[in-house]
Amino acid sequence: VQLQASGGGQVQAGDSLNLTCVAPENFNSLFTMAWYRQTPENRRTMVASISGNGVTNYADPAKGRFTISRDKGKKAVYLEMNDLKPEDTAIYFCNTKPPVPSYWGQGTLVTVSS
Repeated sequence: VQLQASGGGQVQAGDSLNLTCVAPENFNSLFTMAWYRQTPENRRTMVASISGNGVTNYADPAKGRFTISRDKGKKAVYLEMNDLKPEDTAIYFCNTKPPVPSYWGQGTLVTVSS
């Protein structure tokens, strides 16, 4: 199964975007879920995670600007991104934490221009 992310786009610095990831109906909602991002220069890095009971964790670049949340009933995980910066430009993916290789989807592209 692949986890599909959506909601990316091209925005200006300082703008906001909301990303969504919806898992299949039979996906275990107890899994810790995370958002990752990948730039052409770097390997995939974790941006934020949320446990099955709602405990969140953020990478330093995301602290204070991004908010991860989930809706267990909808099997959805969200990433609210505020005050976007050009360095946030990347393809964003969702997966479990730790990630399962077969769950990687195509991601959603976020492009932030200055």
